[in-house]
Amino acid sequence: MLDKKTKERIIKKFRVHDTDTGSPQVQIAILTEEIKELTDHLKNHKHDFSSRRGLLKKVGERRKLLKYLQKESEAEFRELAEKLKLKITKKMEEDELEEKKKEKNYVEPEEEGAEIKDGPEEEK
Repeated sequence: MLDKKTKERIIKKFRVHDTDTGSPQVQIAILTEEIKELTDHLKNHKHDFSSRRGLLKKVGERRKLLKYLQKESEAEFRELAEKLKLKITKKMEEDELEEKKKEKNYVEPEEEGAEIKDGPEEEK
């Protein structure tokens, strides 16, 4: 559980406007900090299964909020993910690189000798 000062610091850092306390950005930032604390706790207390369940609930809630934010505003999602250093940003960068390769008809060096087949061939 986060103490009051830590929570206020997070809210001030990630708020969208002056009176903002509940935007998706703030909620995700708070959940991320709580997840970090619970992860550290579980490293020392491996058999604390009730805390593990709470961690999984928080991870699920954060995932839902991230998905919502990505759907509503891609730019804000990217900015928040980079600020929080979430692993999802690395995955997204890899996906974008793959998409660019597909768009430019990029061929991997291993695939150069292989023939490209459009569909299954019929036997005659």
